[in-house]
Amino acid sequence: MKRNMFLLLTIIILFLGGCTLAPKYTRPASPVPADWPTGAAYSETKTASSAPAGPALPWREFITDERLQKIIETALNNNRDLRVAALNVERARALYGIQRAELLPSVNAAGIWDKEHVPADISTTGYEATSEQYGVSLGISSWEIDFFGRIRSLKDQALEEYLATEDARRSAQIMLVSAVAQAYLTLAADKETLKLVASTLEDQETSYKLIRKRYDVGLASELDLLRAQSQVDTARGDVARYTQLTAQDENALNLLVGSPMPQELLPAELGSVNPPKEISSGLSSELLLRRPDVLAAEHQLKAANANIGAARAAFFPRISLTTFIGTASADLSGLFKAGQGTWGFTPQIIMPIFDARTWSAYDETKVEKEISVAQYEKVIQTSFREVADALAVRGTVNQQIAAQQSLVDAFAETYRLSNARYTKGIDSYLSVLDAQRSLYGAQQGLISLHLARLVNQVIFYKVLGGGE
Repeated sequence: MKRNMFLLLTIIILFLGGCTLAPKYTRPASPVPADWPTGAAYSETKTASSAPAGPALPWREFITDERLQKIIETALNNNRDLRVAALNVERARALYGIQRAELLPSVNAAGIWDKEHVPADISTTGYEATSEQYGVSLGISSWEIDFFGRIRSLKDQALEEYLATEDARRSAQIMLVSAVAQAYLTLAADKETLKLVASTLEDQETSYKLIRKRYDVGLASELDLLRAQSQVDTARGDVARYTQLTAQDENALNLLVGSPMPQELLPAELGSVNPPKEISSGLSSELLLRRPDVLAAEHQLKAANANIGAARAAFFPRISLTTFIGTASADLSGLFKAGQGTWGFTPQIIMPIFDARTWSAYDETKVEKEISVAQYEKVIQTSFREVADALAVRGTVNQQIAAQQSLVDAFAETYRLSNARYTKGIDSYLSVLDAQRSLYGAQQGLISLHLARLVNQVIFYKVLGGGE
């Protein structure tokens, strides 16, 4: 018995010092340039050195509007997609715990009561007999001793998949923060546009009434009256359309948040929203390696790498151990008396000789790793493109806003002069109509550009990896 226990301890020591056959992991070279793109579109993308990098800035500091902060907090607590992502993390953690437990023996206690009757014609004694046996044991059942790291490779694979799921949850959270902020800004912009079209409708109705009076006294033609009527009808249609859009924007925001939002938390217009904080993209594209989706892809690559170790270990012998100690007796009263002890020790070794599936499984794991490498590189390339696009918008949007503001000012003056010339009878109403349409379109375009600038700040924060 002592020799057997010594052998068992020796096996355990060898097991603890065993090796793994997984290849050494090396991070693939980045498939994108080390520096961010340069050119005319990026001339204004440099920010002050004091501006924090995106991943280093928590979203509560990036989002400066207090009402929007409260809405995002509610979304993080209520959003069902984020809740599913968090539950997936819990499931992956449990699966990792199951796989890690495979390294340890499973110890079970068992109690038996065996009663058997044998008829005389098949009894070895020629007499019918009834036998009865009681037993209690404590043992290990089929514990695989991980000499070649198969179980440890599977454990490492489960760990990397768990970490990938956690990074996927972080990515989902950043996307939710970005989506809520974008929906909030879109609602603010549409409300501001609704105010513009409502104000335009009032102006058009006022103009129509004046032209109607001029028409009644013969100072304006019927064509001018119909043109004025067309402007009123167009403005009425726009009011209805933007009333619909603002309602749909609220519905979209409520879906993201997971519950209806109080009206006092909703924006009145785009100008009432405090803009997000300015952030920096850093000096190198290496910053992308900290994005949660990139980290998740790398963890999946590491999981595929660990799986190769498990496939390699399948070519080597498997050693398992079954052992127990206990007591047995023909009488229940004598179960725990001296001399009734029992024990068993059954080591088993299985040596693979030929199994074509093993080679195919090994080839599959190597191909799976190459697929994971390609997917990891694709995620980095996509990340680089997203940041480059955001930088391009950031480098040009202020110029667009300045040009659009100048255009609005020019059209406003044109409209004023055209209206004055029409009132004095110098010009036809057609010039006033053209000036009104141009000014109206330019004002809507200016609101859209202000929205694009704020939304791009949010997108820029998201594509840089955001913060918790």
